[in-house]
Amino acid sequence: MKYILVTGGVISGIGKGVIASSIGTILKHCGLHVTSIKIDPYINIDAGTFSPYEHGEVFVLDDGGEVDLDLGNYERFLDVTLHRDNNITTGKVYQSVINKERRGDYLGKTVQVVPHITDAIQEWVETVAKRPVDGDDAEPEVCIIELGGTIGDIEGMPFVEAFRQFQFRVKRENICVVHVSLVPQPSSTGEHKTKPTQASVRELRGLGLSPDFIVCRSEKPIDEMVKYKISNFCHVSPEQVICLHDASSIYAVPLMLQEQKASQLLSDRLDLGITLQRPKNFMKKWRDLAEKHDYLRHSVTIALVGKYTQLEDSYASVIKALHHAALACNRKLDVKYIEADDLEESSKESKPVKFFEAWQNVCKCNGIIVPGGFGQRGMEGKIAVCKWARTMRKPLLGVCLGLQAAVIEFARHILGWKEANSQEMAPEGTCHVVVEMPEHNPGQLGGTMRLGKRQTIFKTGNTKLRQLYGNVDFVEERHRHRYEVNPKYVSDFESAGMKFVGQDVEGERMEIMELDGHPYYVACQYHPEYITRPLKPSPPYLGLILASIGKLDQYLARGCRMTPTDSPESSDDELPMPPHLLVKETDKPSMPRHSKPSKMQQTDDDMASADTSDSLLDKSS
Repeated sequence: MKYILVTGGVISGIGKGVIASSIGTILKHCGLHVTSIKIDPYINIDAGTFSPYEHGEVFVLDDGGEVDLDLGNYERFLDVTLHRDNNITTGKVYQSVINKERRGDYLGKTVQVVPHITDAIQEWVETVAKRPVDGDDAEPEVCIIELGGTIGDIEGMPFVEAFRQFQFRVKRENICVVHVSLVPQPSSTGEHKTKPTQASVRELRGLGLSPDFIVCRSEKPIDEMVKYKISNFCHVSPEQVICLHDASSIYAVPLMLQEQKASQLLSDRLDLGITLQRPKNFMKKWRDLAEKHDYLRHSVTIALVGKYTQLEDSYASVIKALHHAALACNRKLDVKYIEADDLEESSKESKPVKFFEAWQNVCKCNGIIVPGGFGQRGMEGKIAVCKWARTMRKPLLGVCLGLQAAVIEFARHILGWKEANSQEMAPEGTCHVVVEMPEHNPGQLGGTMRLGKRQTIFKTGNTKLRQLYGNVDFVEERHRHRYEVNPKYVSDFESAGMKFVGQDVEGERMEIMELDGHPYYVACQYHPEYITRPLKPSPPYLGLILASIGKLDQYLARGCRMTPTDSPESSDDELPMPPHLLVKETDKPSMPRHSKPSKMQQTDDDMASADTSDSLLDKSS
């Protein structure tokens, strides 16, 4: 097993996740089996109880693990299926060690950070690194480990010490260290400054880890003199200093690394056996994707109506899924972030400017998505936008809470149940069309939801979403929810035109809803964005984009088999074959990471472009 440890210096949120994922993408294209581990030094057991404003969205894995959003980026980049143990936290490590102490496994010895915590970290990494993630039984050959935070953080010290010991445990020739550092360019001088990087490398070496490669992040390209200066002061050769400036697209990051011979440098350092000459079509699909993104001429505008719109990472997977679907339809994506409570009638009096601006953005969009969330704030705004989309025949996709909002709106305005609500929003209400699941334990929040991959059975034949999925009998998607549509009211909804076309295997839980006679009014209880891929967009999101550009009926009429094309200049009438039918499993690359939470609110235009501008330095703002 070969290990690549990615650390960060100067500031957090510098793009370690994108770089770690990009390295994995390159090695996977070289024919190696690659896995990833993300280490988060916080004491939380997992990310399940985080507010989205803390670390962005909570990503859910097949096994129900609630993890950091970086693991979603790894899955999209490498097209692998990771497990809950691929996310290591301080809380998990300490919990494991304390449980052993309570059982008496340490035979009465004093339990200490060194050696007990550091040994537990090393054993965890070795065990998880061998677990297959490619959908077969092949053991990974390379494990890429991202150490969260910044070198020097007190909470990360046990992990740094563990890897100092680990390099002797697995032998130095089997592990290399990639240190990612910021090279700032103050506007007052206009030149790149290397002192922060020098100090960061000095601190890392003082802790016992010497970087084999230094990746310099900057806003603009770094010239050769600066590169040689970093080489001279940081004890690495010039070839081992890799420069990555902000690019037009995050898809360009693996290509920028490979242009600087990353695969060969890693092969020489770890003896990976990668041939010197790469074939002409090496990473061709990834390169085509980057070029396609840069040359698209037409755009599609989607309104995202949510509760956490001040932080784009709160909806990282949703934005990725929209981008993947838009690229498949040869469209640039323009996302308008709309705070749900700005749409509520009460806002008309308390904040009229935001109220009218929000509704103006809704009216100007081509389609609407109402993503998941928890809590009462903004719920009436989501219900209001669902009503507008239904009555104005505007394409809408509801996800999780978005499904529940659509159901409540339909019950109030079509069925005439004015008191209809969710048990979550109005526990004392008299008409709960959305109820708490029986197995949910309200006394404990962590890990008590319906989580992970579960099967959804299509109950009817001729539905839009079933066709988009390829006319299959069932789909397997990931879930994260505590509440569900009340099954005792399903017959009332369906008789009025709201059809629940997908249900769980027992037929008790409503999973997919479609509205009769509407161009695209679809909602699902699961989160389809969790398994989207750049060349295999999620079918519900693909349907939303197709409906928003007026191409859905044409796409479905031809059996979802339009002429496939990779050209960014394809005509409006040429749409690609559905990627889930077109792309082989081994050919699918995945999306890189998103920036960590920024403390400053971005404008709508900034947020709409942040995902595709590779603004890896956003977290430093």
